[in-house]
Amino acid sequence: MSLDDSRSDFDSLRPGASTGQGATRRTALKAAIGVGYAAAVMPVVAQTAVTTSSEGLKAGPVKYTVNGFDVPAYAAAPAGKTGLPVILVVQEIFGVHEYIADTCRRFAQLGYLAIAPELYARQGDPRGYTDIPKLQADIVTKVPDAQVMADLDGALAYARANGGDTARAGITGFCWGGRVVWLYAAAGKVKAGVAWYGRLVGQASELAPKHAVDVAASLQAPVLGLYGGKDQGIPLDTVDKMKAALANGTAAAKASSFVVYPEAGHAFHADYRPSYVKSAADDGWQRATAWFKANGVA
Repeated sequence: MSLDDSRSDFDSLRPGASTGQGATRRTALKAAIGVGYAAAVMPVVAQTAVTTSSEGLKAGPVKYTVNGFDVPAYAAAPAGKTGLPVILVVQEIFGVHEYIADTCRRFAQLGYLAIAPELYARQGDPRGYTDIPKLQADIVTKVPDAQVMADLDGALAYARANGGDTARAGITGFCWGGRVVWLYAAAGKVKAGVAWYGRLVGQASELAPKHAVDVAASLQAPVLGLYGGKDQGIPLDTVDKMKAALANGTAAAKASSFVVYPEAGHAFHADYRPSYVKSAADDGWQRATAWFKANGVA
């Protein structure tokens, strides 16, 4: 993994030197990252969508290089500050669109350097898809866990080179990204994680050889799991399986915790979607920020 063009002023991305359709697609992805909402989630529920000010922040698209590939990302941090604690923000299946960018700004307003890499960038741009099953088939199922882990390592390296104190790093993620939080917490690169309704079990495959329950006992950072009691995709018995695995694991595994909101379904933090449950989202956010502080990510 190499790192270059990691500028602290969060300038817009420059087109790369490569040519052809693939380069054009990547340039378009970089240019639009963090702007607007993914097509698959339209129309947005505007009356509940949260917009966080960038006043006092340096916020916008950045890039860093991992194994020769320019990974586009959205980053936000207090302007002119260094030595900042770091939060990796991991996308939903829809990629790094406005909601994920806004989440980065929310953390930045609390004093963090927050960075959300576009973890599907090699496979395509998820934000133009209108059909979720096609998005899953064309892009999501083709993303290797090893690629995701390397790109998160790269995001930490970017943060370290641009005013972040990665000795005080945490990770949070939503839906698809919630699963990633559990996996990355086993890698020993962060001090704490917060997983929002991330899948806990699944079939092993070449691209996804392990799932959350498989790494639970070996966690190197404690994770707070925030889940919905009415989530049709994540049955509560899988939460029970995860709790049992954590109870027989490392100190970090045993220190991990779950909060289940009985009135909430999936994506209850996604304020721009009909699934949003404000009471659960607000409580979860308060618990998440307190969790990071309690575990040295502050």
